[in-house]
Amino acid sequence: QVQFVESGGGLVQFGGSLRLSCAASRIIFSIYTMDWYRQAPGKQRELVATITSGGSTNYADSVKGRFTISRDNAKNTVYLQMNSLKPEDTAVYYCNIPRSGSTWYNRPPLGSWGQGTQVTVSS
Repeated sequence: QVQFVESGGGLVQFGGSLRLSCAASRIIFSIYTMDWYRQAPGKQRELVATITSGGSTNYADSVKGRFTISRDNAKNTVYLQMNSLKPEDTAVYYCNIPRSGSTWYNRPPLGSWGQGTQVTVSS
């Protein structure tokens, strides 16, 4: 079964930047769309950004213009560059693969969730 290992989180001040990484294993990484999610305390997990196998990207309105998703198929890794961070970006960030036929609002994950990486933005 596919496995994900997220890293790169940390504590950053308002307006700062972080680059998250997610390494996937046990899959043919290059053929899959990859998603970044986040879950803030007391809230549901939400989709933040997605990148297709062909490199097309899409973002939640709350992060558009500030976050950039990218991938390196040679390293089986997807990245999330986060700039102009705000306290409301504080959350645990996860990656996963959407099942075939998924839409932005109906997006069952293909794999189990990893441990995530904590991002904390201080004001």
